[in-house]
Amino acid sequence: MSSPHSSCPHSGRSRWLLLFLSLLIGDVSLASADREEPRGLVEARLLLMKDVARYKWHHQRPIEDLARERVVLKHARSDALRHGLDVDSYAAFMNAQINAAKVIQQYWFRRWQRGHAPTVGPDLTTELRPELITLGERIAQSLSAPDRDRSPAMTSIKVVGLDRSTMENLITALSSVQIYAHRLDQVLSSQTLRIGTTGDYAPFSFAADALSTESQTFQGIDIDLARDLARSLNVQPVFIKTSWPTLMDDLKNGHFDVGMSGVSRTISRSHVAFFSQPYHRGGKTPIARCTDRERFSSLTAIDQPGVRVIVNPGGTNERFTRQLTQASIRVFGDNTTIFDEIIEDRADVMFTDLIEVRLQTSRQPTLCSTMSAPLTYQEKAILMTQDLRLKEVVSTWLDQRLGDGTVQSLFDRHMNTSERP
Repeated sequence: MSSPHSSCPHSGRSRWLLLFLSLLIGDVSLASADREEPRGLVEARLLLMKDVARYKWHHQRPIEDLARERVVLKHARSDALRHGLDVDSYAAFMNAQINAAKVIQQYWFRRWQRGHAPTVGPDLTTELRPELITLGERIAQSLSAPDRDRSPAMTSIKVVGLDRSTMENLITALSSVQIYAHRLDQVLSSQTLRIGTTGDYAPFSFAADALSTESQTFQGIDIDLARDLARSLNVQPVFIKTSWPTLMDDLKNGHFDVGMSGVSRTISRSHVAFFSQPYHRGGKTPIARCTDRERFSSLTAIDQPGVRVIVNPGGTNERFTRQLTQASIRVFGDNTTIFDEIIEDRADVMFTDLIEVRLQTSRQPTLCSTMSAPLTYQEKAILMTQDLRLKEVVSTWLDQRLGDGTVQSLFDRHMNTSERP
């Protein structure tokens, strides 16, 4: 398979113009594209397979890539759970889509073997794959629409190289994708409980590298509770990395089922989510170097010009800190090392939950709490998507664990104190 001596890849604008024209040729109306109709999106995705084949032809890549297929199917399961799609029926549809993609690529390889080689087209990694991923996400989202027509209408998908048998199998798989009745049904049927956690808030949730986007081994009170909850439901726990700035958006967008990371119950969060009953009560209080303990013994003393207050972004710590009007405020992104900034005299004070202050002062002899009582009242609880069935199950489980001493024993072990949750 030889490459031409010279050619130019399509620009991004030209790529989308060609895709638009292809959609028109394939009888996909602008109205259906505006509605994100699943069949039209599937067709748009398959229209890219000629360019995928073109790339593989010039780079002497095989059409079948089993390793990549495994990655696609793994992501498909995650997409299905995020959009409430039955994982088995969605996996069957994705397999049908993969098969259709290979059939189209094989068609073009056969044509090019009999005639002129194609010109060089878009790059697979930097141009085509992002388009394919975006269209895949739009397909999953469109399939999750509650008013989607699920009748097995045999509407054709018109893409050059797609034979009728493969097309009909794909249409059947597409129309067979089901939606879970509710979130508890999804958890039990998929045997997967997805737990959103930040990994940066000891003693509830922490990891060796909380800023890493790679797989982490989480530890903490909430992590142990999450594993216990999953065992009680007879499902597998899957920990999903989230952050305080993105916590509520990640929940809203379906990235996890429950949030367990020392999450505070707030009125604003309860507008869009459910909470369990509280399993810990505390409040905000300042932490500083022990040498400044007397200096920062009141909120008024802290809120003064020249006082350097540091805070982690996005959560209740930042919302409380933003009430200050005189002190300087610095947002620091890594909550696992933020206390080092105070120790090393790059900041003076941080407001955080009383339990975290007690933990850090027990670990760092140069740090001290500067007030005898918290400035606010807060409750820690399990954050959940708004599904009443899931809430009832989680709340019942938590009642039992509070009653049998499991929660208390986890606080004792992780805090190494007799503090009462």
